[in-house]
Amino acid sequence: MLVVPVIYILAFTGGFVIMSMELLGGRVLAPYFGNSIYVWGSIITVFMASLALGYLFGGKLSVREPTLKKFGYIFLVSAVLLYPLILFAEPAMQWIFNRIEDPRYGSLAAASVLFMIPTIILGMISPYSVRLLVDNIETSGQIAGRLYFVSTLGSALGTLATSFYFVLWFEVNQILTYLTLALVVMSILAAFTHWRVNKSTSI
Repeated sequence: MLVVPVIYILAFTGGFVIMSMELLGGRVLAPYFGNSIYVWGSIITVFMASLALGYLFGGKLSVREPTLKKFGYIFLVSAVLLYPLILFAEPAMQWIFNRIEDPRYGSLAAASVLFMIPTIILGMISPYSVRLLVDNIETSGQIAGRLYFVSTLGSALGTLATSFYFVLWFEVNQILTYLTLALVVMSILAAFTHWRVNKSTSI
């Protein structure tokens, strides 16, 4: 069925974007807060806490008549929240840098302001994916395991592609733009698949 591979593609892309964005976080914060263990500790903390909240909210949202169309909205909202980083990251960091002298708390505040909300939305992808695919309790564990495998594989490839290639080929803002476009494309894919499925069942 068309829906199943599409959901796996969406989960894979979500994992890819999350880790690519996390790696870029180091590049974004470096001009103001350096590249120390404090900075990376702040970035990892913010991303892990945001993903935890995203899993929680995504699980709650997934029980409210889940559809591929609604799933697509998650990607669209995350794209809308991700793109402003290109425009406002530098002035936001400058403002925080001027007010928080300690690089530990400065980098933590900057990472929170820049990355927390889009990462929370992206964290909603995995639990929502599971809910769309699970038909019965007996297969729920297997489906969840397969989906988290696909999502984590996307995260691994996102980490590798960004650290080995993207940062050498493109500027940070260009990469963020491409990640935003990828999320928009996934939103369109989800909406189109939803339309196709509904059209075929109504015939």
